[in-house]
Amino acid sequence: MATSEDAAPTPESTGSPVESRGRIRLRRTALMAVPAVAVGAVLMTLTAQGVLAAQFAISGMPFTVTADSLEGVGFEQFGSLDHMIEGSPNEGDTGGQVLVIVSAIKQAELTKLCQSVDLGGVNLLIKAGDDGTPVTATDLTTDSDLVSGDASFKNIEIGGDASTYTKAGVQGLPGVFGQQADTVTIRNLRQHNYATTAAAFKLPHLRLSFSSEGC
Repeated sequence: MATSEDAAPTPESTGSPVESRGRIRLRRTALMAVPAVAVGAVLMTLTAQGVLAAQFAISGMPFTVTADSLEGVGFEQFGSLDHMIEGSPNEGDTGGQVLVIVSAIKQAELTKLCQSVDLGGVNLLIKAGDDGTPVTATDLTTDSDLVSGDASFKNIEIGGDASTYTKAGVQGLPGVFGQQADTVTIRNLRQHNYATTAAAFKLPHLRLSFSSEGC
C-alpha cells in the first residue's frame, strides 16, 4: 500500500522468564504510549495491540513496497504486534515480535507497484501495474514498520476507538487509538512491510525476477 533495534538482551541470552515477561510488557506499553499520526509527508499510527495483524506467523524477513500512487476507498489504521515462529532464525533481538502499523483498505488501486525482498545479496523483485492498468486489491491489509509518502484523506477521523471502526470492515481491540477515512490517496508511497493480505489481488503486467537492486 526501519525502526531502531532493541538494545535489550534476548530472553534466550539471559534465560530469565522475568526478563522475557518484562520485554513483552514493555512492547505493549510502547504501543499504548506512542500513538502518532502524521498527515502529509509521512503517514504513521502506532497504537495498542490490534486484532487485525496477519493471521499467520511472519517469516521475519521484511520486504519493500513502492508505488507511484495508491488510491483507496475505506481506510483504517492502527498498530499491532506480528509474531514469528518459536526459535525463528530471523528473530534477532526482537524476541520474535515486531511492532507494526496495520493499514486496511477496502478497495485499493496502485500504480507502478514494485515489491522486493533481500535474500542476501540478491533481491526477489516483483513489478506490476505499469502498463496503464493499475494493480487492484480488495480487503487489503499491510503490516509495516515504516510508511511514507504524500498523503491526503477525505472525511478523516483521528483518535477514535478502533473497535468501533467500519470504513474498511475491520476492527481493533477496545481502547485502541486509530484513524479512519472515507478515502486515502498517497503519492510516492514507500512501505517497509512484514506481511500483506488481501481477499483479491490483481496484478496486470506482472514480472517476477531476481535483481542486484531492490525497489
